[in-house]
Amino acid sequence: MKTYRTEEIRNIGLFGHGGTGKTSFVEALLFTSGILDRLGRVEEGNTTTDFDPDEVKRKISISLSLAPVEWKGKKINVIDTPGFMDFISEAAAASRVVDTALIAISAPSGVEVGTEQAWNRAEEYKLVRFLFVNRLDKENADFDRVMGQIQEKLFSKAVPFIIPIGQAEQFKGVVDVVQQKAYQFDKKDMKEIPLPDHLKEKTKHYREQLMESAAESSETLLNKFLETGELSPEELISGLKSRILSGELVPVFCGSAYQNAGMHLILDALITYAPSPIEREEEKGRDPKSGKDAARKPDPKDHFSAFVFKTMTDPYVGRITFFRVFSGIFKPDSVYYNSVKEKEEKVSGLFTLRGKQQDSLQEVYAGDICVAAKLGITTTNDTLCEKANPVVFYGISFPEPVLTMALQPKSKGDEDKLSNALNRIMEEDPTIKTWRDPEIKQSLISGLGDLHIDINIERMKRKFGVDIELKPALIPYRETIKGKAEAQGRYVRQTGGHGQYGLCFIKVEPLPRGGGFEYVDKVVGGVIPNQFIPSVEKGVMKAMEDGVLAGYKMVDIRVTLFDGKYHPVDSSDMAFQIAGSMAMKEAVNNAGLILMEPIGDLEVIVPDAYMGDIIGDLNSRRGRISGMEPEVKGQQKIKATVPAAEMQRYAIDLRSMTQGRGRFKLTFSHYEEVPAHIAEGIVAEAKKEKEKVAT
Repeated sequence: MKTYRTEEIRNIGLFGHGGTGKTSFVEALLFTSGILDRLGRVEEGNTTTDFDPDEVKRKISISLSLAPVEWKGKKINVIDTPGFMDFISEAAAASRVVDTALIAISAPSGVEVGTEQAWNRAEEYKLVRFLFVNRLDKENADFDRVMGQIQEKLFSKAVPFIIPIGQAEQFKGVVDVVQQKAYQFDKKDMKEIPLPDHLKEKTKHYREQLMESAAESSETLLNKFLETGELSPEELISGLKSRILSGELVPVFCGSAYQNAGMHLILDALITYAPSPIEREEEKGRDPKSGKDAARKPDPKDHFSAFVFKTMTDPYVGRITFFRVFSGIFKPDSVYYNSVKEKEEKVSGLFTLRGKQQDSLQEVYAGDICVAAKLGITTTNDTLCEKANPVVFYGISFPEPVLTMALQPKSKGDEDKLSNALNRIMEEDPTIKTWRDPEIKQSLISGLGDLHIDINIERMKRKFGVDIELKPALIPYRETIKGKAEAQGRYVRQTGGHGQYGLCFIKVEPLPRGGGFEYVDKVVGGVIPNQFIPSVEKGVMKAMEDGVLAGYKMVDIRVTLFDGKYHPVDSSDMAFQIAGSMAMKEAVNNAGLILMEPIGDLEVIVPDAYMGDIIGDLNSRRGRISGMEPEVKGQQKIKATVPAAEMQRYAIDLRSMTQGRGRFKLTFSHYEEVPAHIAEGIVAEAKKEKEKVAT
């Protein structure tokens, strides 16, 4: 691919609800621009941007995909993103590096929750916004209804730049409102046709709206418009672009990606109205040397800097790293400074990707997007720059995982392969977290939903050859005591030679919640030598770690060692450890054991309409509502405390109850006693598992 200068580049993120035809839209752009000689179909598994085996299998987008389109001397970097909520992190990554959000809306379905989320994300990242009403050829398509929803739910000043000629089975073409021209599409071509009579009034109405909006972009244009009632074509386009870039006007386009209808006009619109990197603000960061604010201009003459927004692993190529060049010129076969890792990185070759197809680049100007392979240390959210002029750009704010499962390799010899696979998967997807929990003795994986975790498990099997079994994560219950008690621990073994002898007396008493463990030595008179007093403590701690009631760790207990006996020959460290453990188990049983469960502080943010359902559901989960606060845009924040055991699949349930519009945050708060009837079931299950392991 040829080198494009900064002003010739457009960076477009394609967002929207799942099933709005985004992947087909990219396919149609590539076909229209002449890059493809035939349109791929999602259902046939042969599209350019859904090339991953999991995407082909499930017929949905899972990862963001780059697809540069060359059109009339300009380069349009289109980043296709998934619409399903389990993969929302991919949309967040793309939002960080594009200048324009092109949000696809299904004509039959209208504005959906994914549309609203894409809109809000574009606002958050201060992106220029375009809307494309797709699938006008499908049953129940209704452009006017969708326009009403757009103006009501998204932006009142959204105005059509394109309107359809017919809908559903009657869909025949589109009208360019700005140019007042009608077009009919036939596969790869479009031809101008007479403007239908029944659309002349509507076209005039929308064009007048656009003319008025353009006139408001400057005092000069406004004065001319007030005097003459008209603007020249050049003035109209200039005024519209100014309003679009300022966010005061959102253009709405329409067509059918499946029929390749409307693609010529949206490509023209992107190079006409979407900003080049030069027309965007400078990129802000910080100077790692001084800690002060720093910035880079979208200028090839400025000091070089580039930001990593995506890392993926290819079984054949290895690690592939996606960059947005924010300033300077990126050149292959050069050494750059990774200002996050504080190490140098050799970059051999640079290329662009169109789906999975590589196209080498000689150099990459500020504002462009490119890819490098086989980098040693550079990963997502890193910055490459000049060592003499370092900068660290602000990273992508990824959503926190909401669903946790336990995992283990099906084959015992695969532990090392599993560790390597998990590290590589976390490199690719920062919203996947894995760790080993020593308390419940399980390896855990957290993600954004069932599908998110399942697909990453499948990828680990396919890419790294490790087969993994998933099961629910254990709840880290804890055990403690209700009262005080004393007990003796006696371990005596005499077999004719050197034996074992350890005898100790301990007292246990409860500590306040969160008190942990306290060991008190009140031995007097040397009845237990000093070297064996820590041995008793070790035995006590071993019993606390293993638990007595249901095998869970014991906490909030003070243990006092007050008496004992020893044998000058047979006593040993091991004998007193075992005696201490025996004494502890008897003492806590005498004191009365109870089971404790983790309690979380929960914040749920939902639209007002779902308040009743959410509160009722939390009550059914043994939750206690502590307060409610109004949020922006007709939403409420519900605060509650809820047992962790009731929240394992809350992310899935909340999504279902609110159609994906609810979100929550759960943080650990404290431990509380488990209600007796629930504790009985937990203890019985623990004993059953113990018996199963023993057999």
